[in-house]
Order: sequence, then C-alpha cells, then structure tokens
Amino acid sequence: MTGILIVLFLAAWGWYTARAVKTSTHMLQLNSYRTERYWKWITSHAAKAFPIRSITPVFAFLPLLFGSERLVLVLGIIIFGLIAYFMEEQQEKKKLVFTARVKRLVGTTGVLFAVTACIGILIGTGEESSIGWFVLLTVASSILVCFYTLAANVINWPIETQISQYYYHDAEKVIKQMPNLEVIGITGSYGKTSTKHILETVLSSQFNVLMTPESYNTKMGVTKTVRTMLKPYHDIFIAEMGAKQEHDIQDICELVHQKYGILTAVGEQHLETFKTLENIKKTKFELIESLPHEGTAFLNKDDHNIMSYQQRNQCRTMYYGIDAVDLHYRAADISYSSKGSEFTVYKYDGTSSRIQTKLLGRHNIYNILAAVAMASEKGIPFDKIARAVKQVPPVEHRLELKKPSGNITIVDDSFNSNPVGSRMALDVLGQMPEYKMLVTPGMIELGEKEYELNKAFAEHAAEVCDFVILVGKKQTEPLQEGLQAKNYPADRYYTADNLQDALNKMNEMAVQKSVVLLENDLPDTFNE
Repeated sequence: MTGILIVLFLAAWGWYTARAVKTSTHMLQLNSYRTERYWKWITSHAAKAFPIRSITPVFAFLPLLFGSERLVLVLGIIIFGLIAYFMEEQQEKKKLVFTARVKRLVGTTGVLFAVTACIGILIGTGEESSIGWFVLLTVASSILVCFYTLAANVINWPIETQISQYYYHDAEKVIKQMPNLEVIGITGSYGKTSTKHILETVLSSQFNVLMTPESYNTKMGVTKTVRTMLKPYHDIFIAEMGAKQEHDIQDICELVHQKYGILTAVGEQHLETFKTLENIKKTKFELIESLPHEGTAFLNKDDHNIMSYQQRNQCRTMYYGIDAVDLHYRAADISYSSKGSEFTVYKYDGTSSRIQTKLLGRHNIYNILAAVAMASEKGIPFDKIARAVKQVPPVEHRLELKKPSGNITIVDDSFNSNPVGSRMALDVLGQMPEYKMLVTPGMIELGEKEYELNKAFAEHAAEVCDFVILVGKKQTEPLQEGLQAKNYPADRYYTADNLQDALNKMNEMAVQKSVVLLENDLPDTFNE
C-alpha cells in the first residue's frame, strides 16, 4: 500500500513541479539565460520566485505528529494535486519559446528532480528510516524550483557554449561563401530597428535584400539569421546589432564583416550592465571602428554623444541630420499631420527630394535620413527612394498609430522605452489636438540613474498630458514624484495595479476624442 501511495505522491508532485519549472524556465529565457541576471530577478521578485502556493505542501507533515506516515503521503497527494490543478496560467506578453536549448535545460532540470526523488526514496524507505525524509526532500525541491533551474543552467553552460560556437563557425562559412555580399550594420541606443525596416524597404526597390528579423540583434540572433535565411541570391544583408555589454557588437562584426555602418544615436540605456555612458559610446562605435578601410560610416551629426566620441579609425564618413552644419544629408522644411510627416532631403551634391511618410516624430526623420543616405550612396535615384519611403508602414510598437474603436486613437510606443525616445514620443503626443493621455510603467535597466530619469520623464509628461495613467504602484514611484514636483493635479493621474487595470481606466476616461500614448510595456520579468 505504501508503495502505491509513493507512486501517486510522485505523480502529483511531478505534475506541480513540471508546471513550476515551465514558469522558472520562462523567466530564465527572458533573462537571456544569463545566470547573474536570473539571480537578480530571483532576489528582486521573491514573491514570484517563491510563491505562497509552493509552501502549502508543508502542511502534509501534520499527520507525523500523530505517527501516521501513510496519511502524510495521502495529504501530500491531495495538496500537490490541488495546487497543480488550480495553478493559474499567467498572462504572458512574450511566451516561452521551446527551443532546442530550452528542451535541453528542461531535461537537465528533470534529471535533478529525479535524483532528488531517488535520494528521498532511498533514505526514506529503509528499515530504520521515516517516510518523512522522502516527503521533506520532495517538498523542499518544489519550493526551490528556481534554484533547480539555475543549477541546470550552470550545468548546461559548457555544452551550450560549444553548441553556440559550432553555429557561429557555421555562419562564418556561409558568409565566406558569398564574397560579393555587402553587409550593412546598424546600431544605436534607439532607432536601429526602425532604421533597419525603412532601409530594407528602400534598398529592396533595387536589390535582393535580407535583414535580421524582429529583434534578432544579438550574436546568436544574427548567427541564426545567417544560417537559416541568407541565400546566395542576396545582394545585401542588413544586420541590426544590439548590445548590453562591451564587445557584444564587436562579436557580431567579426562574423558579418560589414562594409557599411549606421550609428543612429547614443543614449543612456542598459546602464545596469554598461555602468557609464562612455562605455555605451565605446561599444556602439565598435561597429564603426571595425569597418574596413574602403567602408563607409553613416553618423547622426545632431547626436551630441556621437559627436563627442573620439573615433579611433579613419574611414569614409557621411553625416546626416537636421540642425548641425556641414551635413552630407540634411532634412529641412519639416511638417507633421495626422497622416504622418513630410520634409525635404538636401544632398551634398546639390540635389534634393521631397519625402512623405506615414511615420510620426522627429526621431523617425533621422531614421529615414539614415536610410536615404545609405540608399543614395548605393546609387538609387532620389525619386525611387521617395516612392519607397512613402510605402514604409509604421514599425510595430514604435510610435505605431492605431484606431481601435470609439473616441480613442492609440500611439503605440510600447517597445523598449529609453530617455530620449520617450521624450520624443511625448513631443509627438503634444502635437495632437485631441485630449491627450499617457499610459506607462516608466523605463527600466537604467542603473543608478533610473529613478532620476523616470522622474524627469514624468515632469515632461506633466507639461504635455491631460491625463496620466501609471502602471504598477511600486514601479512608478519616481513617476509619481515627478508629477507631484510639477504640481500635477491628483485627479488627473491614476496609478493602476496592472496593464489591464490601466486600459480599463483609459476607456473610462475617453469620453471625448482622445489620443493615448502607450509608452513602454515591461517584460514579464518586471511584473509586480
């Protein structure tokens, strides 16, 4: 009888543990499988890492007070079965992707739990032993699921490194087999994804072009794109290059050997890992400083952080901008409307062209200018460039104009907010004639300056918005302080518990024609 109860106990325990492992693996994946980042998530989100439900199986020990070991197993079966059955599926913005790496990770985690169960059976079912030791080990492991996931990640790290290197070298072979391929690298603290999409549309009017999809801007993201998508018929490969620490961009450059480099802007982003703005500048310029002698750099001359950096190599450099002097490509005569933006591009050779676009905001003028400059240097006529730019759709979640229903028009800028981009988004909102609302949880990964920069963001919002909805009571404390510093009326802002609460308030407030700016949407790892 005891043997049957142990089997049933293991089944119920395994059911709950499997569901908990899925959640912990998801958090690890969102933290890029980086042990230090996952550890930080655990320590800063203890309530999520160790939910109350995981502790309830401890009550299964109560029958031991009366000397009933079988009842311990029965109660454990009931408790594990109930918490597994009633465990709610979390509303995930970005779901767990069951990659080969995740499958290997889950496999190793499963082995660790199996070893724990076996040890528990060995020490808990001997002649002089108590079944309580078996239950103790299994219950403890169900509480410490995140540590099992962490341990599995550490165990798998050497083999994952070898697999990554194999894929990387395979991608290198693909690149070497295409000597006529021209690679364009794009990086920047913001604007790189939008610039990539615009450039791909413009260049595709004359060339066979491949770009890294979505946000495949890491070393492995670019590697995967090269291995699975790059074909011999492609003339140009556009590689978006992101970075969260020094040498991230250099690693990608050593793979793709770009001939052209576009640096959109440099700002305070990912300061938790970069620590200083100087480190960010140095890392972004890895793209430019690894260009070949015959390569060409395209730099935003209006960006103070770009121009304040002392470049360590000499290559052909084209400057674009709006306000600076001595520009190779300048945007002027800019006008905005509810249909988008319009401006004239003046080229260094005296030619010009009027550009119309559905895209909103001054920062998109810079993104378009970078694409226009690159395309023009590749020999595409201005009139052809202008026609292509006119067809460029807004990039998803980057000042994307939406009209869901009723009185509300949404400006969706929910992807990865930063200090400069968020300010520009507010400036776009300020140009709208309708009732202006902001929905935001603030900005993240800004290190020691996060509180200060969020407070400044709220102070600017106070000057622009008719109503502000903050998402997350703890997360938005600096925003609340910023609004109060500007004496923003308390009845004109609302602090929501979560995004759904915020959207409900938005609909409640939209009694007249309203424009709502959705500024940033925090990943699941930051949910309160």
